[in-house]
Amino acid sequence: MSSQQQPSTLLYGKVLTPNGLVEQGVLAMQGDVIMYAGEASSLPPELEQSAGGVTRSENGYIIPGFVDIHVHGGNGGDFMDSNPEILDKITSYHCSQGTTSMLATTMTAPKAAIDAVLEAVHEYRSTNMPYTRLEGVHLEGPFISPKWPGAQNPEHIVTANVNWLEQWEQQYPDLVKQVTLAPEREGALEAIAWLKEHGIVAALGHTDATYDEVIKAVEAGLSHGVHTFNAMTGLHHRKPGTAGAMLSDDRLSAEVIADGIHVHPAGVAILARMKQGSNLILITDAMSATGMPDGDYMLGDLAVVVEQGIATLKMNRDSLAGSTLTMIKGFKYLVQEIGLSIPRASEAASLNPAKRIGIDHRTGSLQQGLLADVLLLNAELDIEGVWVQGRHKF
Repeated sequence: MSSQQQPSTLLYGKVLTPNGLVEQGVLAMQGDVIMYAGEASSLPPELEQSAGGVTRSENGYIIPGFVDIHVHGGNGGDFMDSNPEILDKITSYHCSQGTTSMLATTMTAPKAAIDAVLEAVHEYRSTNMPYTRLEGVHLEGPFISPKWPGAQNPEHIVTANVNWLEQWEQQYPDLVKQVTLAPEREGALEAIAWLKEHGIVAALGHTDATYDEVIKAVEAGLSHGVHTFNAMTGLHHRKPGTAGAMLSDDRLSAEVIADGIHVHPAGVAILARMKQGSNLILITDAMSATGMPDGDYMLGDLAVVVEQGIATLKMNRDSLAGSTLTMIKGFKYLVQEIGLSIPRASEAASLNPAKRIGIDHRTGSLQQGLLADVLLLNAELDIEGVWVQGRHKF
């Protein structure tokens, strides 16, 4: 059945369009796509006449679904253990928290373990994914620095290997969307150039790089940085380090974990000022304990303790081990604590990450012809409805 033959779903409220927030707005969905987003007074009559469902939220906000490009798990599941049941468990929870697209993010692990994740996600993507869409995989490691392992197991760190990348891309075309590595390490510049040539985001992270080493990597094709300020050399006025390069180079987009734990609010505010345009990207870095009670968990093959929602390594309680953040909590933090406008926070949570991994032609904003990945928030920015490809999920 074509979308024109199906009843439309209408959401009335403050609609966030690419041109700004429409106070008296409406969004119309038909089938899996958006048919209209804009002023309610200009809604085409045929969409109003074919309405099969109408929701009115006078003080609510209608915004694009979130796109999380750095997330390890949730709801008790870890992407390193991927199978259909685990993937349903993770995606169903994050869907309930507003994430409509995500990248399954791996850990630094033996190649066989990474192979298994790629195979499982590839197979899952060939099915009718019932919740959040897995848009692909983000390989966080194993090509990182042993000086900045964070919550990655240093036993599995290796130097960059283009042969592995070629094998993965040949076996699972277009599955790997982002690779995080330490640009100062042996073989990294060659890998970065290969990634750029193949349309895969080359990102820095868990790195001991100097400012000059980062700039050299940018010239080779590095374009992104993961969880800015965390697991990288800091900013010093005579040694700008990785953080200085991230802040000052407009060729680099920057992720941030906006939970008030990983980065001080002032750090988030500074980053938001420096990364204009499409360069600010909200992520969760969520691990399996997200959405679960405090207690003992695993992140990859490392033991983690979660207390008051803060995840740390069991063997080193000073080392943060991912987060228990959700995209809706991060979005609210950007608005309510950092002071970003709703349109700017939405760009960081939806459009910018969609652009970063090249899916903004079908999701990440509310405009005619794009997938109906839509959130309805109340005046306090709490979720009241989640639609994925026009299907009401929560």
